Amino acid sequence: MSYETLIYDQDGPVVTVTLNRPDKMNAFTPTMGREMEEVLDRADNDDSVRAVIFTGAGRAFCAGMDLSADGNVFGLDETVDPTSPEMEKNRDTGGRVVLRMYRMKKPLIGAINGASVGVGTTMQLPMDVRIASPFAKFGFVFAERGITLESCASWFLPRLVGIAKAAEWSYTGRVFKADEALAGGLISEIVKPDALLARAHEIAESFSARTSAMSVALNRQLLWRMMGASHPMEAHKAESRTMLHTSMRDGKEGVQSFLEKRDPAFKDSVSDGPPAGFDWNAEPDFS
Repeated sequence: MSYETLIYDQDGPVVTVTLNRPDKMNAFTPTMGREMEEVLDRADNDDSVRAVIFTGAGRAFCAGMDLSADGNVFGLDETVDPTSPEMEKNRDTGGRVVLRMYRMKKPLIGAINGASVGVGTTMQLPMDVRIASPFAKFGFVFAERGITLESCASWFLPRLVGIAKAAEWSYTGRVFKADEALAGGLISEIVKPDALLARAHEIAESFSARTSAMSVALNRQLLWRMMGASHPMEAHKAESRTMLHTSMRDGKEGVQSFLEKRDPAFKDSVSDGPPAGFDWNAEPDFS
């Protein structure tokens, strides 16, 4: 399967998705958004895939929205009343992508190889690990363009870096370098350009080498969902269900392999489904 704006490449348990508009610095378009949702579905539904890396072709990761498009460059219908039910059909494209990332059962890794501003930065926020080249740049530039945060950044960003840093970056709209992103907690590591993808693969493979696919999938969803929980009891209720489910399946093999001092042979597939009462795709209505 081929894509207009992306390259999908699988190497063992790891998929690398490359944003592939190098002549436009991989600027984001509604087509890229739709294709990103498609590749996320594809990877999530394939039991052979254990992790997904995102990177960019050429010298940029993603230079934000392609502002050269005709009409509303953000792909929105300006005739729709923002208070009407029709807004369901007029949703922010970047937001649809990051909500699909949020629901993922496979870990996501950003290998940020160059400039990434606007949606190029906000699309990274639901990724589990973000590493960057020294040449990477970041920017929540929306105020400088006269628009607001998008891609659910107002939810993700303060949870990742704290409200003070989120406010500073959002209110100024300035572009900043990888060292500031590292200091602020937006990325976890700066890697030499020629080693960036290798390091991303190393991280991705560490998520699958000796782990249960079901355990990783449930842990990912637990961590992201509980960032918005109102009380630790919500975590206790969810974890009680997931612990019961896994303890009757891969948990038995995990305990036995530990006792026998051997590598585990986990068999529980993510496609077998989550525990009773745990919906992989749970999401509130847009209204």
